[in-house]
Amino acid sequence: MTILTTATGAPVADNQNSRTAGARGPVLLEDFHLLEKLQHFNRERIPERVVHAKGSGAYGVLEVTHDITQYTCASPFAQIGKKTEMFARFSTVGGEKGSADTDRDPRGFALKFYTEQGNWDLVGNNTPVFFLRDGIKFPDFIHTQKRDPKTNLKSPTMMFDFWSQSPESLHQVTTLFSDRGLPDGYRHMHGFGSHTYSLINASGERVWVKWHFLTLQGIRNLAPADAARIAGTDPDYAQRDLFNAIENGDFPRWRVCIQVMTEAQATQTPFNPFDLTKVWPHGDFPLIDVGTMTLNRNPQNYFAEVEQAAFSPSAIIPGLGFSPDKMLQARLFAYHDAHLYRVGTNYQALPVNRAHVPVNTYQRDGSMRFDGNFGGEPNYEPNRYAQAPKQDPRFAETPLAVDGYADRFDHRAGNDDYTQAGDLFRLMSDDQQTLLINNLVGAMGSVPQDIQLRQIEHFRRADPRYGDRIAEGLGLKTSVAA
Repeated sequence: MTILTTATGAPVADNQNSRTAGARGPVLLEDFHLLEKLQHFNRERIPERVVHAKGSGAYGVLEVTHDITQYTCASPFAQIGKKTEMFARFSTVGGEKGSADTDRDPRGFALKFYTEQGNWDLVGNNTPVFFLRDGIKFPDFIHTQKRDPKTNLKSPTMMFDFWSQSPESLHQVTTLFSDRGLPDGYRHMHGFGSHTYSLINASGERVWVKWHFLTLQGIRNLAPADAARIAGTDPDYAQRDLFNAIENGDFPRWRVCIQVMTEAQATQTPFNPFDLTKVWPHGDFPLIDVGTMTLNRNPQNYFAEVEQAAFSPSAIIPGLGFSPDKMLQARLFAYHDAHLYRVGTNYQALPVNRAHVPVNTYQRDGSMRFDGNFGGEPNYEPNRYAQAPKQDPRFAETPLAVDGYADRFDHRAGNDDYTQAGDLFRLMSDDQQTLLINNLVGAMGSVPQDIQLRQIEHFRRADPRYGDRIAEGLGLKTSVAA
């Protein structure tokens, strides 16, 4: 028999009854087992994520099937057949932890690869673009996706007020209200690194890269009525679907691809290649196969392995790098900082976040330091100890040339926020266009007319039929909207 103990290991004789002064008397303060249970219970919930609060996770493997060493010397891609253990977390964005998995929302697509040179986190979405191109607007945008500070209700007025004054959002809004705004679980959706990153090869040559994870289960989306029904009957639908598939041996898989752009090409594109609201045309920058990603193992404890999982695009390894993407630059700070607040300063040492290679750092102490804290080793550098960790110039990243004046440049000036959104609309079938229009009309129905008119003008600039059909659906004259 396994003996029940307190958190300090003392055997527990009675876990059914509090210690009292007599059978009917008051509970005694000395009942440390009762106090410990209540105190721990009061602290069982760490703050939920500000965004991506509702999510599911699983372990898996990245397997390389094609040679990309001409682009990168990163260890996971060193040779064909190489396998790297990894962990994935999928999520909705705006909802609270108890919200429904089938809400209309982008889906987070966060990946952690445990490589021989440390952890590499790729933190993206199920869409290749986003609502913003400058991180200074991120808090404002997320506030519109949360609850009205007066009514504590979700507010379409807040959302469309912001979007209608942020035309760079149009591409993502079109995606969100299309059929792909309601993916059928997590297994039947694509994933994207979304941002522009960089690859660096053994010769120190840099290229820009977009990461794509294409579901091999096939794209499958929910009809709005089905999504609403499931939200009321099985709000954990996507969690259940992912967990049961893996438990039954039906391991979900994704085809891993990249798009590559040289530094010279980046100076010649008609759009800013570091703009998160833009895609790179596949005709100009075709997909290059890299490998497959397979999820094959469920977590044993949701809190320890999914709720405490922490991803940040700042987790990078040699051969991989960043870009001048303004949203990416903001996330490099914000994600790590969020984990320091939510989980604690030693979050990277938790089992799900811990690198699978030795970690040698001079960081010490902090709340919940649960290892040996590096014992008596020195906690400063430089030092006189030959065996203490030292920097290694071999891993220096190739310099990136930057120039120009430091200023707050208007990211909307001279930027085309309409062509790609219009192209997406024109790519849709008639049925997909009709679904998009109906979804937007339904969402905008309660929005004040001045906001409706402003947003319709954006739709019309993307494609006149796009705006005209929404105006008609809202009972507004097209000429007024124009």
